[in-house]
Amino acid sequence: MDKNHNFKSELMLFNNPKVLTASALLVAVSIVCGKLLAFNIGFILRFSFENMPIMLASMAFGSLIGGITAVAADLIGCLIVGYEINPLVTLGALVIGLISGFIFRITGKLPILVKVLVSVIPAHLVGSVLVKTVGLAKFYEIPFWNLVAWRGLNYVIIATLEILLLYYLFKSKSINSQLERIKQR
Repeated sequence: MDKNHNFKSELMLFNNPKVLTASALLVAVSIVCGKLLAFNIGFILRFSFENMPIMLASMAFGSLIGGITAVAADLIGCLIVGYEINPLVTLGALVIGLISGFIFRITGKLPILVKVLVSVIPAHLVGSVLVKTVGLAKFYEIPFWNLVAWRGLNYVIIATLEILLLYYLFKSKSINSQLERIKQR
């Protein structure tokens, strides 16, 4: 019953203009972090925090809103900077939004550091290191295992920094109170 109530509550957030506005702002932050402020190494590796706003949306507002935020950020970002849309990379972004929010919700009353840690790591392993790497390997015709090794290292660094940033955001009482105000109609 409680899980159904959480799912219904998550669906109800789609009717909340404050949540939609906050999600749109997080889409914009993701685009800026991922497409404009990214540090590129060649045409394959990119150090960026594009997934942090997606995971913030997902953890704060639920996995459905996080997933939609991820897809919107990827598609709009590609259109803005002129990247070709890669459906597998977009799917990877969706997976990051869905997994991080779902795990964050089901971990309940665990300490916030543990909740963030167990939400970010699987989201990056599946979404960034597996799904997005498959899409990039196919697109650039690079052997998957070569690419996954580099991207795995890339996301060890990025995930560590994102875990720390998200931990401090969710640890903040003022940020949590603002997130709760946004979720109220």
